[in-house]
Amino acid sequence: MASQLFARKSLTRLLQEAEGEQRLRRVLGPVQLTALGIGAIIGTGIFVLTGVAAHDKAGPALMLSFTFAGFACIFAALCYAEFASMVPVAGSAYTYAYATLGELFAWIIGWDLVLEYAVASATVAHGWSHYFQDFISILGFKIPHALSNAPFDFHPDTGVLSTTGTMFDLPALVISMLMTIVLVIGIRESARFNGVMVVIKVAIVLFVIAVGAFYVNPSNWTPFAPYGYSGISFFGTTLVGQTGPNGEPLGMMAGAAVIFFAYIGFDAVSTQAEEARNPTRDVPIGIIVSLVLCTILYIAVAAVLTGMVRYDNINIDAPVSDAFRQVGLPWAQFLISLGALTGITSVLLVLMLSQPRILLAMARDGLVPPKFFGAVHERFRTPWKSTILTGLSVGLMGALIPLRVLAELVNIGTLLAFVIVCGAVLVMRRVNPTAARPFRCPLVPLVPLLGIGFCLILMFSLPAENWLRLAIWLLVGFGIYFLYGKRHSVLAHSGE
Repeated sequence: MASQLFARKSLTRLLQEAEGEQRLRRVLGPVQLTALGIGAIIGTGIFVLTGVAAHDKAGPALMLSFTFAGFACIFAALCYAEFASMVPVAGSAYTYAYATLGELFAWIIGWDLVLEYAVASATVAHGWSHYFQDFISILGFKIPHALSNAPFDFHPDTGVLSTTGTMFDLPALVISMLMTIVLVIGIRESARFNGVMVVIKVAIVLFVIAVGAFYVNPSNWTPFAPYGYSGISFFGTTLVGQTGPNGEPLGMMAGAAVIFFAYIGFDAVSTQAEEARNPTRDVPIGIIVSLVLCTILYIAVAAVLTGMVRYDNINIDAPVSDAFRQVGLPWAQFLISLGALTGITSVLLVLMLSQPRILLAMARDGLVPPKFFGAVHERFRTPWKSTILTGLSVGLMGALIPLRVLAELVNIGTLLAFVIVCGAVLVMRRVNPTAARPFRCPLVPLVPLLGIGFCLILMFSLPAENWLRLAIWLLVGFGIYFLYGKRHSVLAHSGE
C-alpha cells in the first residue's frame, strides 16, 4: 500500500500521455499565454481588495504589501516555470507533484486545486455581479432585488447567518454560463476573447496611473504605515504587530495576506502548457512576464490610490472609481467601472479554463472517472463535460453562497499549492538531476526555500477558520481517494 501511495510517474510517461488520443490542441504562443496570465491576475484584486487592505490593514504601506506578496509569488513562479518546461502537460502543480512526491501528494494537491479554482471562480462571479449591477445603475437600470444577491449572508463580527430577502444572484449565474459556452467552443476562441479584455483593462489601469498621478497629494502618504510594518499571526493569534477589534492582525504583513488574492492566477498559465505551441519556452515566458508586469502595475495603483485619497477615507466597495470622484473627476467613474467589469470577466474566464484541465490530468491517471472528466470533444478538442460541470458548480456557488464565505477559502489553498511546488523542485533536482530542464529555476535551493518561507508566513497569517475549512476539504478528498482513486489508479495497475 505504501509503495502505491508514494509511487511517482516518470517524465517519459507524462509526455506520452499528452500525445495520446485525448490530447488538447497546441495553438497558444507566448503573447497569448502572457495575456492569459494577465487576464487571470488583474481583476478583483486591483479594483476591490486594494480598498479593504489600505483602509483596514496597511494604509499607504500597501505598496510594500504588494511587494512582499509579489516576492512570494515570483519565487513560486520560477519553480512553476522549471516544471512547466520539463513537463508541458495539463495538470499544473498536480502533475508536478505526481512526478516528484508520489500519488498521494499528487491527489492532495489536485484536490486542493479543485477547491482553489472552483471557489475562486465563484468568488469572482459574485464580484462580477456586484460590479455589473453598479455599472447598469449608472445607465438607469436595476436588477430585481429578489435576483440580485445570495439568499443569506455571514457576519464575521457576530458569526451569525442572516437572510437577505433575495432568492439567488442571477448575474453571477448568467456570467458563469456564458463563460462556459465560450470555453467549450475552443481554446483559441477563449484566448482571443481574453486578449480583447486584457487590452481594455490594462488600458484602464494605465489610465488610472497616468491621470491619477496628477492628483496625488504626498501628505496622504503620512503616516506611511499607520498600522505598522508587521502583522504576523499564527493560527489566529497575533504574534507581531497591532491587533484589530476582533483579534485580527494589522500591519503591512497582514495587508499582504489579504491582497495575496490579487495574485491568484499566474499559476493558471501552467495548466495551459499542453495547449502551447512551444511549451518549454513559451510557458515560462508567460508565467514570469505576466507576474512581473502585474506586480509593477499593482504597486503603481496602490501608490496612486493612497496618494489621491487618505487611507482612512478610501471607499472599500469601489476604491479606484470613488477616488476619482473624491478628487473631482466623476466622469472617470463610468470608464473605470467598465474597465473593472472587463477585468473581472477575464479573470473568471481563465480560472474556469484552468479547472477542467486539472480534472483532465486526474482522469488520465484514473483518480477520477475518466469517461466523464477525461472526455475531450472531437471537434473543439476541449474537455467539454468537465467544463460544463465546472460552469454549473461555479454558477450555483456564485448565485447562492455569500462573498465573505467564498473568499476566505481561496488564499490558503493557493498558498499550499505554491509550497508543494517549491518543495517539489528541490526533490526533483535530487531524484532526477539529469532530466532536461529547458528553463532552470536560478539559485536552487535558495529560491525554492524562500518561496516556501514566504508562503508559509502568509498562510499562518490567515484566520484559524481557514485552516479548519481546508482540513475538512482535505478529509473529504482522502475519502474519495481511498474509496475510488486508489482502486482505479492507472499507475498502480500498470505495475510501474
